[in-house]
Amino acid sequence: QVQLVESGGGLVQAGGSLRLSCAASGRTFSSYRMGWFRQAPGKEREFVAAISRSGGSTFYADVVKGRFTISRDNAKNMLYLQMNSLKPEDTAVYYCAADDGVGSYTLSRGYDYWGQGTQVTVSS
Repeated sequence: QVQLVESGGGLVQAGGSLRLSCAASGRTFSSYRMGWFRQAPGKEREFVAAISRSGGSTFYADVVKGRFTISRDNAKNMLYLQMNSLKPEDTAVYYCAADDGVGSYTLSRGYDYWGQGTQVTVSS
């Protein structure tokens, strides 16, 4: 198993930046595909970004492509999401997720392990 703890959320003005972090503990971090998802009030959880075990492949939702960057540091057991040019519609609770199988990168059911989430609020 792996335990995930997100941090780095907060309140930021539109156009600003935030960097989310996800600390992993437990089994070898490099064994896991990793992803970021978000859920806004009254909406379903949606895919944001994902990264392969080695970090060599990344995937993004169209709505964040070009603004967000996912990365990982396997030596430090850390996952990151750099968010630039933030918009009010990016406001949500952001979750990191992990899976050691071969499921989908972009679907929430492709991940077995989830953090507790961190709130991101973008003011207009």
